[in-house]
Amino acid sequence: MKKLLRDLSYLSGLRDRQAMDFALVKLVGQSDLWHFNAVRLVRAVGPSDDQHWVTLGKLDGHHDAPERDQFWFDPATLPCLAEFPQREDAIVTESVVRCGQGPFTTVFPIDTQASVCSLLEVESDAVVSVDTEVLIDSVLHLYENLQGLLDYGERDTLTELLNRKTFDGAFLRAAQTQDEHQLLDHPDRRCAKNQSSYWLAVIDIDHFKHVNDNFGHLIGDEVLLLLARQMRTNFRFHDQLYRFGGEEFVVLMRCANHADALSALERFRRQIEQHAFPQVGRITISIGFAPLRDNDTPSGAFDRADKAVYYAKGNGRNQICSYTALVEAGELVEQSDGAEEVDFF
Repeated sequence: MKKLLRDLSYLSGLRDRQAMDFALVKLVGQSDLWHFNAVRLVRAVGPSDDQHWVTLGKLDGHHDAPERDQFWFDPATLPCLAEFPQREDAIVTESVVRCGQGPFTTVFPIDTQASVCSLLEVESDAVVSVDTEVLIDSVLHLYENLQGLLDYGERDTLTELLNRKTFDGAFLRAAQTQDEHQLLDHPDRRCAKNQSSYWLAVIDIDHFKHVNDNFGHLIGDEVLLLLARQMRTNFRFHDQLYRFGGEEFVVLMRCANHADALSALERFRRQIEQHAFPQVGRITISIGFAPLRDNDTPSGAFDRADKAVYYAKGNGRNQICSYTALVEAGELVEQSDGAEEVDFF
């Protein structure tokens, strides 16, 4: 019991979601109060008619530390919901589901943001006792509350997208992941500066002041809310979506190349252009985007994407402009942000 209390204390002090997921899996998987052969924390992701299971953390006898699925994988390569009927049952009934004849599988639903979006699944040689289920259920309630506190501090009140103060940490984690990926693929050299796995896009609503002036701020807020919903529908579950304030939104996404990033953003631009907003009708957006670079900084990458969206708004609006393409065309002048001159001690 002392170990459980120490693990709960550690869990409650975390502010990083991945670290919290791993801590939960380790707490359940390495407890001295019970024995499980495997523990998996999973989530259903994707559109409602084509959802797949992504593993947020898993621990079994073959590994000493939790592992997870890489979030930039194509969701179609992940298992579909129907492959795990016991998980579907837990989602539908919002209650613990037990199955198997030995080994046994027990699935605990996790209720966050007023809907079941995650599950904890354990495998054991023996039936999980009622007392153990109660203890694990209590641990999951704490996990749910901690996730809710993170949401309260990290999300924009109106749109429920991530807010600006969470951007720097996510950006630095993406930059670190990108650096590690490049070193694995190119151990003897860095990738060219105009190639990148991560891309930063700035989205700005065209003539949004006219919406507020002509229809009022309540309707303006409704436009922002509906645009955020369209973002969540259009972009992938692992893309980081932010509202930076006013009518400015940011997307941090992983794409294979410039063409893929442009295609994803163009799909979203067309979706907004064709969407009928209540009372307002049609609106358009301008987008600027840029790749993350070696030793990049949040302000440096944002400034490049912001210059591109500023160019888009000054040259017709309702379009997407690439910072890299504008520099190559001589429309913008490359300015060093000094990131590559920083020495780390």
